Amino acid sequence: MQIGIVGLPYSGKSTLYQTITKTLLEPNELAKSEAHQAIIKIPDERLDRLTAIFNPKKKVNAAIDIVDVVGLQKGDSGSTQFTGNFLSKVKTNDALVQVVRLFDNEAVPHSEGSINMMRDIDSFETEFILSDMAIIEKRIESLKKQILKTQDEKLKHELPILEKCFELLQDEKPLRDHQFSKEEIIILKTYQLLSIKPMLIALNLDETQINDSEKYLNELVKKKLSHNTKALIFFGKIELEMSELKDEDAELFMKDYGIKESALDSLIRGAYDLLGLQSFFTVGEDECRAWTIKKGMNAQEAAGEIHTDFYKKFIRAEVVGYNDFIECTSFSKAKEQGKWRLEGKEYIVQDGDILSIRHN
Repeated sequence: MQIGIVGLPYSGKSTLYQTITKTLLEPNELAKSEAHQAIIKIPDERLDRLTAIFNPKKKVNAAIDIVDVVGLQKGDSGSTQFTGNFLSKVKTNDALVQVVRLFDNEAVPHSEGSINMMRDIDSFETEFILSDMAIIEKRIESLKKQILKTQDEKLKHELPILEKCFELLQDEKPLRDHQFSKEEIIILKTYQLLSIKPMLIALNLDETQINDSEKYLNELVKKKLSHNTKALIFFGKIELEMSELKDEDAELFMKDYGIKESALDSLIRGAYDLLGLQSFFTVGEDECRAWTIKKGMNAQEAAGEIHTDFYKKFIRAEVVGYNDFIECTSFSKAKEQGKWRLEGKEYIVQDGDILSIRHN
């Protein structure tokens, strides 16, 4: 899973990246035109507890690939330009985090001259919609010509899907807000459209605005948020300082400022919610590992995440829910109490399931 962090210049985009990756970038690194990228381990207390029980040789957390996307530039008019280079870098991300600046700092003025939450959000949305319209319009023209020549049934099926998308975009509606079928999503994935990507809006406040956070979130609920557009609050300057502290000291720091959740925890929770993700576990003396899968995946599909051979040669899955295992304290007791079970390939894996795959 790859998440791209985007934002206007001086919004705190790179601050969020440094905070959640615990990577301090030098000024010369921040000025570079290359994207910054890091893989972060997803904290999971359940995996920590399973590791303490099994004492394996290795613990492997689930992970997220985080990219600090660069490429926005100042135009001759002084406004921000969305370059082709920037838009092409965003296309490969599974989801986007848009950092929106809500704090004042005279030493570092806002790139657009003033603080305006909805203007900044809409500036990205407009560019994404225009980019998608150009791609879809060109494809529609090409499809119509090919259909006249070949009468291909697949192309005939694809055309109305793209025409529906084009109508939505003309109405200035991002594609992520529309409920497409699974079949339609598979077709649209090939185009790497931008407005269809799930969006997490990260509002960057300073320490004087802690009591105002609900006000901004409530405004977003009314004007922007949907099933594929979520929001979180973070306090960039404070949390960057916290990221350099030990966990115990960081917790005290958060308590002093009245911050309920760290930027990292908020982002992970928001990303899992947006992308419909969950975790299952495999355990043993050699390794305890958390695996990330889509909600609704069955046991055979989950087995395929471990190894492709497990999908092809799947027989059964041994399953115990995490809470049941902790309550029973061992697999043998879980069997005695009827909590351990054998499931077939159509079993829908639940968050926190502990799986052992039987295969040929």
